[in-house]
Parts: sequence; C-alpha cells; structure tokens
Amino acid sequence: MKKAILTLSIAFAAAFGAFAQDNTAAPANPNAPEISFDSEVVDYGTIEHNADGNRQFKFKNTGKEPLIIANCQGSCGCTVPTWPKEPIKPGATATIDVKYATDRVGSFEKTITVTSNAKTASKILRIKGVVKPDPTAAPATVTPAGH
Repeated sequence: MKKAILTLSIAFAAAFGAFAQDNTAAPANPNAPEISFDSEVVDYGTIEHNADGNRQFKFKNTGKEPLIIANCQGSCGCTVPTWPKEPIKPGATATIDVKYATDRVGSFEKTITVTSNAKTASKILRIKGVVKPDPTAAPATVTPAGH
C-alpha cells in the first residue's frame, strides 16, 4: 500500500509540475539586428550565353546589434553566393554577391537562402532571367525517321 501511495504521489507531483511550468515563449530581443535588402529579387533580364553572371544584393543592418550572416545557400550548384564573414555594424551596408552559371541556356529562377542572427533568421532571395542560346553552337541536326 505504501508503494502505491508513493508511486501515485510521484506521478501527481510530476503531472502538477509539468502543468505549472511557464509555457510562454521568451520575448524577442528588441535590439536584435535586422536585415533590410534594397531588393529581394535580381532580374538578369535576357542575357547572352556565357555573359557575366555576377550580381549583388545590397542590404543594411537596420537593427541595434551587429548582424552576423551564418550562411547563404543557393538552390543548386549553378547559383553560388558569397557573403560577408565579419559582423555588419548597426546602420552599415554590405552586399551578398551571387554568381549564376550563364552557360545554361533558357529561363531560370533560383533562390538563395540567407541565414543570420537577424529578427527574421532566414530570408529567401531570388534571381531570375533568360540566357540566350550560344550563337557559335552548331545547329542540331534532325535525322529522318527510319535512318
């Protein structure tokens, strides 16, 4: 009987303790850095095959603490971002450079995911455009059916 009462008491205490915990989220840091981009989309427009694929996303830290970009990840291997590794002071501007492989013919739309210590920890940037066909490429030959 003592074991049953002890077990019941422990179970009750554990349940009450879990119920009594404060489940409210910690308040957001009002001084946290904020990343504000001039534009979140870079439109390459229609460009030549093997044209310069380098573009920039300019941004500003509009928060009150230094902004640290932990990572930038392109949606595929043809989109390569480069970002500042040093903290960006409040009020300061910087750029994220993006190189798209313009040897790929046709329209494209890719994303770059920016991860930082900003109030919005993850931000999605986009690039888009059209790469014209290679004018020096040999025209494709069509073989008639049956040959």
